[in-house]
Amino acid sequence: MAILVALSLWLYWSTLKHLVGQWWSDPNFSHGFFVPLFSAFVIWQERDRFIHLAPRPSWSGLAVIVSGLITLIVGQMGAELFLARSSLLLLLAGAVILFLGWNLFRAALFPWAFLFLMIPIPTIVFNQITFPLQLLASKVAATILPLLGVPILREGNVINLPSMALEVAEACSGIRSLMSLVTLAIMYGYLMEKRLWVRWVLVLASVPIAVIANSIRIIGTGLLVQYWDADKAEGYFHASWGWIIFIVSLIMLYGLHALVRLLVPERGRDS
Repeated sequence: MAILVALSLWLYWSTLKHLVGQWWSDPNFSHGFFVPLFSAFVIWQERDRFIHLAPRPSWSGLAVIVSGLITLIVGQMGAELFLARSSLLLLLAGAVILFLGWNLFRAALFPWAFLFLMIPIPTIVFNQITFPLQLLASKVAATILPLLGVPILREGNVINLPSMALEVAEACSGIRSLMSLVTLAIMYGYLMEKRLWVRWVLVLASVPIAVIANSIRIIGTGLLVQYWDADKAEGYFHASWGWIIFIVSLIMLYGLHALVRLLVPERGRDS
């Protein structure tokens, strides 16, 4: 096992270095730092259950390890970072199955699967998600702003106000808060809720919550431009909106959980 760990570090050192570098430099994936820490915390929390499971090593884990190495080779040859990074999790799964067995892997399935959230999604998928979010946020803002007395003309993801044009850029699409909020919703559900179906509700609800919160950000910016100062739509004040809206998203998530617990009280047993 020690030899396997050393070889894995040697094989994946460059991959891990670039992964951590992307967490540090790309705000869209800065939540990646917390993902492995939370997975380790989950394993520590459930250590008693793992201890009482009898190890049943399986040679089928070797096939999983080989598939992980093949995925790494394909990813490196094709310069596909997602495949190269995901192969590390396949290697980890194979090692657990090989030395401890399928029963231990099934018990650790949740913290293992959660690790996929630390891997940035492929650029082509990222772009396919981002642009529809930009258009959706633009449409919502273009619908609400006239109701608040702000005349607008929308052209795609650009909202033309009387004093200036607001472009719903990639950074304002909500993808950043969406990915972070989904990750935090999973963490929050695990820590604060025992019922599995409620956890799923919180995770699924994090998507529309992120969209609504980001639409509020764009509407607020439009009102700011129309009724106060157009210069406030740029610079530090505009950047601070991101943090404010993310906090609003967390409050909405907590409010939803409180509402579910009020309507469907927990009855002392897991669902």
